[in-house]
Parts: sequence; C-alpha cells; structure tokens
Amino acid sequence: MSTEVKVPTLGESVSEATIGEWLKQPGEAVAANEPIASLETDKVAVEVPAPVAGVMGQHLAKVGDNVSVGAVIATIEAGSGVAAAPAAAAAPAPTASAAAPAGEAATLSPAVRRAVLEHGIDPATVKGTGKDGRITKEDVVAAAQAKSAAPAAAAAAPAAPAAPAGDRGEERVKMTRLRQTVAKRLKSAQETAALLTTFNDCDMSAVIDARNRYKDVFEKKHGVKLGFMSFFAKAACLALKDIPGVNAQIDGDEIVYFPYVDLSVAVSAPNGLVVPVVRNVDQMGFADIEKAIADLGKRAKEGTLTMADMQGGTFTISNGGIFGGLMSTPIINPPQSAVLGLHRIEDRPVVRDGQIVIRPMMYLALSYDHRLIDGREAVTALKTIKEAIEDPTRLLIDL
Repeated sequence: MSTEVKVPTLGESVSEATIGEWLKQPGEAVAANEPIASLETDKVAVEVPAPVAGVMGQHLAKVGDNVSVGAVIATIEAGSGVAAAPAAAAAPAPTASAAAPAGEAATLSPAVRRAVLEHGIDPATVKGTGKDGRITKEDVVAAAQAKSAAPAAAAAAPAAPAAPAGDRGEERVKMTRLRQTVAKRLKSAQETAALLTTFNDCDMSAVIDARNRYKDVFEKKHGVKLGFMSFFAKAACLALKDIPGVNAQIDGDEIVYFPYVDLSVAVSAPNGLVVPVVRNVDQMGFADIEKAIADLGKRAKEGTLTMADMQGGTFTISNGGIFGGLMSTPIINPPQSAVLGLHRIEDRPVVRDGQIVIRPMMYLALSYDHRLIDGREAVTALKTIKEAIEDPTRLLIDL
C-alpha cells in the first residue's frame, strides 16, 4: 500500500517551492514525521516530513523541479526498508579521488554541491556538522583547507595532466529559488524606490571600552556574549522614535507608520543571505537582543528558519563589517524604507580637541527611500545613531 507525500502549506502567499534535496532515497526506511525532503521557498528551506512510517518509494520530482502546494512529490510504501546509516557504514571507504555515489550526491544542497566541485572534495570524506549530520558549505571549505595543508610529501605527487587549452571547465548551475527571489526583490527596490545613501563615521571607542569592561560578567549572567549589534539595535530604536518616517512604509498612496520596531537582521546562510526578524526590539534589553540575534544566526546556518521568522520587519541592519567591508551602499529590503549598513572597525587618525589621535572608527551608511524620507530626516537619524554609539549613556536616558 502506498501513501502519497504532498507539498505542505508553505506560508502566507507562498504557493510554490523548489525541490532542494532528497533526504531519503528509494528503499530506505522512513519513520513517521522524519524529514524526507527539503524544499526551497522564496525565503527559507522547508522540510517535508513523512506522513507515515515505511519505506521510501518513488521520487516523483527531481532536485531543482518547481512544485506547487498540495502536489504529490513521492510515495511511501509499507514495510521496514533498509536503514541508510548501517548500509553506508558497511561499505568500504572510497578513495579521495573516487566520485561520490549518485544517491549521496543527490542529498547535498546546491550550495554544497557547488563547493564540492569548486574545491575538488570527495563528500564521502567530509564529516557533516549540520543538522542530522548533513554536510554544510563550511564543512567542504574546511576540508579543502585541510587538504591544502597536507604534508609536503603528498604535495610532491605527480601533477595531473593539464586540461586542454580549449576546455577551461565552465559550469552552469541553476539559481536557487532563494537567490532568484533576492535578485528580483533587490532589482525591484532599485526600480521602484528613489534610493539614496547618506554616510557618517563613528568612533567606536566608548562601545569597545564598555564591551571589554562588562563582557565577562554579562556572559556569566545572561549566557550570551555581548556584541556590537545590541548597541546598534538600541541606537537605531532611538533614531526611529525621533524620526518615525525612517520606520515607515509606503502602501499605495498611503504611508504606514509603525509604533514598534521589528528589526530585520541580515545574516549569512548556506544558500545565501537571509533577513529574519527580531520582533518588538524596541521593548527588549541588551541581553534579549543578543540572544534573539544569536538564535536567528544559528538557525540560519542550520537551515531551520521558518517562514514566520522571515515575515514582516520595519527596519533592517546589515553588518558587512564581519566580512571586512569598509564602505557600501546597502539596498533597502522592500517594502521597508531604510537600511543601516555597518562596516569594519579600523584604527584611523582623527582630530580631537585640536590634536591628531588614533581611534577605532567605523563608517555607517543609511540607505533610504527618498520618496518618503527627506535628506534632513535621514541625516538626523544617522547622526542620532552615531551619537548614541559614541556616548552609550544616551541609550540609558533615552536621549
């Protein structure tokens, strides 16, 4: 007897997804509610659970296929099947040059498959650190680094023959649904909004001193590290309270003002940049903000963010500084009207009280929709953030 596996409800206004990877292959044993496939939606990856226990039957859709909500994508047959892990353990370990089995390759996400090809790594030799032991892109990169650091004797092995001059190994990889959506949204923002960016620089001395002074006791009390994002989140809330238009959105011929701040935080995930939301951040303390951001970052890496985590958001903070970016012009996250870009901290000479001194400085960038936000408002909002970071006491007395 067969049981159909259907695409589950994916969230509000989401009717279609792409088969990202099959987590179970035909013939393998399946437990009830065990994830058997991963779907890529416009925003997050969604796992499809097995409706019943049994044996994985036929895959009715391939990796990369677009499927609609309610569509039948596989079957589960009655029986006990063969457990996947013992079978893999019993098989002899492949050599580093051996090609990955077809079934194994199918379970790798598109980002991981691309990394495997780029670095020439055999996935069978990589230990996965992702959910349920899955291989992540970071695992492949680490394996490639370890391979390059092998003893010199291994490096002295005869080099493989060079590829023919006319064959330079171009590769075409279909864009993931998430990447397609990001591309469309960002291009739409450029075509629809009147984008403009204003800059300022910020002396990080006071925040760095406060963090160094209290980070140990903060982590001991709250169980989370004290980072810079909580300072900028609180500073942004001050600015948005003073300049409501920066926390507003255009809806048709109306302007929607929000009395709360739902902060979108751009974080890196295996399949690309995602922007989950911290709700009511204006009502939260430093510890709660740090915990919320850490949790979102962890779940983004594991691929366990839900559709609800991604919906809404009234203002965005994007920290390109963690990748070493010195300056950028971030693009707003529609339908939001502004985004704050953070960048790397570096020692630079500045003038203080007529003297040239060295200070840890960061460039701040506020991109905004000029249809809604005037230049004076944007500059004032960014100046408020700068002043709150340079004098964190303002965060305590709401100044």
